[in-house]
Amino acid sequence: MTEKTLLEPSHLKSHLGYHLRVVSNEVSHTFAKKLTSFDVTVAEWVILREMYSYDENTSPSNIAEITGLSRGAVSKLIDRLLQKGFVSREEGTIDRRYQEIKLTKHGKNLVPKLAKIADENDQTFFSCLTLSEKNHLRKILTKLAQLHKLNTNPIE
Repeated sequence: MTEKTLLEPSHLKSHLGYHLRVVSNEVSHTFAKKLTSFDVTVAEWVILREMYSYDENTSPSNIAEITGLSRGAVSKLIDRLLQKGFVSREEGTIDRRYQEIKLTKHGKNLVPKLAKIADENDQTFFSCLTLSEKNHLRKILTKLAQLHKLNTNPIE
């Protein structure tokens, strides 16, 4: 073997991570662009969608636990959602540090619209796959996420 052969680096496109990133970036970027017409970021969408599952009030710390985001990040996102009128916040009567948040009527009405955009975005990018292929891809990605303990919601 020559020295050049030993030092030849692998090709960029030979890595699965490269191909995964190409697709992921485009899926995410397209979705983010579509959300801008509703004045919502992907990170805000994650918070809104998780809160939609609650009929009653929840806390920022609970949202942080569910999403895997830091309390600081959740707090900033909730502040932005408050300014936009998508959530309301009440301080605890006994401990003023405790806050309860919930979706406003405006926020509750918005989530199904945003979910439809997310569904359409998936359809656009993954409609070439059969149901079996989609399920297999989901299973593989879930396996990798579990193996590497990747339990936070992607927000970028």
